Amino acid sequence: MRERLKAETNTALKAGNKARVSALRLISAAIQQADNAGKAPIPVADLPALLQRMIKQRREAQGIYEKAGRTEQAAQEAGEIAVIEEFLPKQMNETEAKAAIAAVIAETGAAGPKEMGKVMAVLKQRYVGQMDFGKASALVKDLLK
Repeated sequence: MRERLKAETNTALKAGNKARVSALRLISAAIQQADNAGKAPIPVADLPALLQRMIKQRREAQGIYEKAGRTEQAAQEAGEIAVIEEFLPKQMNETEAKAAIAAVIAETGAAGPKEMGKVMAVLKQRYVGQMDFGKASALVKDLLK
């Protein structure tokens, strides 16, 4: 992903797309900051979680800007979200998510709502960036009733 990020940044620079370059540099800076914090490069498996946090931050900021009537800044945040999402794995649709959840429930042997945490832990480990865990939590709860 790091190579793709460099290539995308170079392409955006050549095209003169300042907004895209800015968003790509934000991603690079976040990855570099995570690398420096851990004294070693962040594992590739942890990058989707990092990108998800970036998206969450921008959605919160976008909401604040919209409430304040600052549409230009809200639009900038939306543009950054779109660029960051390009680097996340493909999101599962509801049918795929239900199938994955059912498989994890069968694998873990979870039999009731008390074991929901065990199922969610496995899902979060396997499907980082591919599943909306807020929605997945509700699906797990329904399947474990």
